[in-house]
Amino acid sequence: MSITIDFHALQTLPPSLINRDDTGAPKTAIFGGAPRQRVSSQAWKRAIRKDFGETFPTGFVGYRTRRAIELLADRIQELDVSIEDAEATALSKKVFEAVGFKLVKRKTTKADSKEIEQKSDLEYTVFLSVRQVKNLAEYVVNHREEKRFTKKALAPLFDQEHSVDIAMFGRMVADAKDFNVDASVQVAHAIGVHESEPEFDFYTAVDDIVEADEEAGAAMMGTVQMMSSTLYRFATLDVDSLAENLGNQDVLAEAIKAFTKSFITSLPTGKQNSFAHNSVPELVYVTIRDDRSISLVNAFEEPVVSENNQGRRKSAADRLAHEAEQIQNTYGFVPQAAFVMSLGDLADAFIEMDLAKKTTLPELVEAVAEAATQER
Repeated sequence: MSITIDFHALQTLPPSLINRDDTGAPKTAIFGGAPRQRVSSQAWKRAIRKDFGETFPTGFVGYRTRRAIELLADRIQELDVSIEDAEATALSKKVFEAVGFKLVKRKTTKADSKEIEQKSDLEYTVFLSVRQVKNLAEYVVNHREEKRFTKKALAPLFDQEHSVDIAMFGRMVADAKDFNVDASVQVAHAIGVHESEPEFDFYTAVDDIVEADEEAGAAMMGTVQMMSSTLYRFATLDVDSLAENLGNQDVLAEAIKAFTKSFITSLPTGKQNSFAHNSVPELVYVTIRDDRSISLVNAFEEPVVSENNQGRRKSAADRLAHEAEQIQNTYGFVPQAAFVMSLGDLADAFIEMDLAKKTTLPELVEAVAEAATQER
């Protein structure tokens, strides 16, 4: 069986609007018959991807964009300064049309005037690595005199040398399924471990000049919704799939380290300036398995309440440990290695049940990568 790394975290958010729906309300879910706060997997995956940019040198993180035609055209001109803007754009369009991408028009204003011009974009966002864009640009420069480009010639350039984020989170191209990349990472929606519902914050904005003139009244009034919860977060990484997608064994350990760190330290930034929800997980439990990935979300099917004069965080941590122990004893799914890090005494149950080795973030990053790759 493939080696999988399961990441579990408990993270408490203060009043915040970290992830909202189309009405501006905090995202929620019903679980165990009770309303919970929810932070979508997409929101946290983007936060992890953005955090990768702080971890990896330029070239290891790709582009997710509809403006790939402009991106490729710019790279073509960097390689051959004799190619004018219009020709570079035309060559770039030929590339994407040749492999089956649909293009749409976008109106824009020229930088040096108020004149409106039309540009071409892809119909939807697509993941491309820095190396893939460079390889495509080199091909175009070397074959610019050809009347048409063929998919046979271009396809390998789209499907090799994936960036770390493409290798982890996959790529779906509806019009060119040959370029799809199966994700090696799955991220669950984070949900509250206890029952909670949105609240409303009424705010006013004061006009400084009016206030100085001793006039009464607010310049603006409004409301914003918010929620506060302790969240259970879960993600799993298939090591063999990641290695295959990367195609570079030398990068594998560094990619695992980066995901481990970014899963723990990244944070979606919705309304961050308004709420400053800058928390970190209070407990992280990581297992390396050779059987199958296992979420422990059902530890919280019954909403957590404060018990035995302890807070929800401690009650949730104890519940998580008991769920892990029961699955291990009942199914025989014993991880090859397991680690736990926590604030205060939140990891006590994991240590007492001999479920995991206690560690710190710097140690955890190294230990997970070593344990997951030592058999490869």
